[in-house]
Amino acid sequence: MSNLMLFVAAIIGVLGGGWVFRFLGRTFTGNKPYFRDMGLGVAFGYVLGALLLIWLIWAYGQSHSSDLATANKFFFLGKAVEGFFLFAAAAWVFRLFGRYVGPDGSRKIFRSMPLTASFGVLTILIYAFVAIFAAWLAPYGQEEILSSANIVPGGNPTVGGNPEFPLGTDQIGRDIMSRLIFGAQNTVGIAFATTCLAFFIGGSLGFLAATLQGWLDQVLSRGVDVLMAIPSLIFALLLMTIASAWAGSEKGLLTYYMILIIAVIDSTRVFRLARAVGLNIVVMDYIEAAKLRGEGLSYLIFREILPNAYAPLLAEFGLRFCFVFLTIASLSFLGVGIQPPTADWGTMVRDLAQFINFAGFAPQVASAPLLAAGAIALLTVAVNFVVDWMLQKSSGLKE
Repeated sequence: MSNLMLFVAAIIGVLGGGWVFRFLGRTFTGNKPYFRDMGLGVAFGYVLGALLLIWLIWAYGQSHSSDLATANKFFFLGKAVEGFFLFAAAAWVFRLFGRYVGPDGSRKIFRSMPLTASFGVLTILIYAFVAIFAAWLAPYGQEEILSSANIVPGGNPTVGGNPEFPLGTDQIGRDIMSRLIFGAQNTVGIAFATTCLAFFIGGSLGFLAATLQGWLDQVLSRGVDVLMAIPSLIFALLLMTIASAWAGSEKGLLTYYMILIIAVIDSTRVFRLARAVGLNIVVMDYIEAAKLRGEGLSYLIFREILPNAYAPLLAEFGLRFCFVFLTIASLSFLGVGIQPPTADWGTMVRDLAQFINFAGFAPQVASAPLLAAGAIALLTVAVNFVVDWMLQKSSGLKE
């Protein structure tokens, strides 16, 4: 009860601070419209944001305290703040570089690009570079077993680290840094291939249903309704369990089964979007004119409908990639996705969970499972930033 009373008192105190902030703003600005029309909720938000910023600055200072126990307590928060400013600075430099270097078309795009989209594009390019050149960037192979196992991250020998392995090794002696790099190639590459297959299946059938309509539209739509009625992750887990029995000792086949299963499940969402967009396009005059000219079905879909459905489909591709990416990581975490010894971020989170036990006295050691989880989260956020920007551009809205 005391904690509840403390929380209520804090809310009341912040509300009072918001009222004082609004009153002072009206007084010292001569009751200008900005403060005159400001609601108490908006003032509450300003005060709460200022208090959180002050606490964040204080906590960051604590993460560099000379007291080891205090510094360890705020270790992850301090690294998060440093990482935020580092990525923000990199995104700003990347956008500035793009505005002055390159062809006129790309420079125009960078001039209208917000900082969040710049961060997203830069992150995606870094992930793509790492995935493509993983074999050259990784110091060891993804399956290579080294001489020492369970070396903790950080490279500090006093807590069980090794400077030769800055991110440590796993329980059987594989280099975590190398597996993270190869994980980008495997997890991201498989997610991209799966998303492309889902869009090919769902987009083709959706445009076909919108163009022909009739009984074909009804059959496809009802089939999609049945598949969408089942929770996608549970359905994928059930099918992957069955596929595991089919694959038997050929564990490599399980990856291909996973790509096909996830692509079919996610194609239902693409079908719905493609059909809805296609139905709005097929009633246009230029579609009727193409039909009167005697154009075939392939011409109508690929030359008339698809170019006009490009913007919403491209935005959906980014969102669908995030869902596929997280689904693959979830299945791998549950043990039915990408199979060992292939490096995968979802599997790495599960296998490295033992390092969480070190969080009490050496939080940098406990970062081992968070590295793969952070890689998943960072790419998801970056793709969503780019998708939001693309949706804004395609909508024609101005900030």
